[in-house]
Amino acid sequence: MTVLVKIKLLHTAVWAFFVAAIVGLPAAGLMRRFRLAAVLAGLVLIECAILACNRGRCPLTDLAARHTADRRANFDIYLPEWLARRNQAIFGGLFAAGGILALWRYLAQ
Repeated sequence: MTVLVKIKLLHTAVWAFFVAAIVGLPAAGLMRRFRLAAVLAGLVLIECAILACNRGRCPLTDLAARHTADRRANFDIYLPEWLARRNQAIFGGLFAAGGILALWRYLAQ
């Protein structure tokens, strides 16, 4: 297995973890599991801080770039190119909406 394949596998696993957290956030809010919702939101916010400190890019992207000249949107992760290109917009919107829903449920209790 090449270094690039290992990086892509790790990047995809990390991505899946954060997608699960983003999808879990509104679910936790709807189930009134507010501590879980706060933990999930905190984890995603830590990832957002890491991205912000790295000019909006995952550090794994920079690592993968050392091992290939390919610069397609998905050169560093096992996602369809259209999703890799729109990843932050799609999941950023879902995170914001899920956070608002969880907060609304918390304040409404």
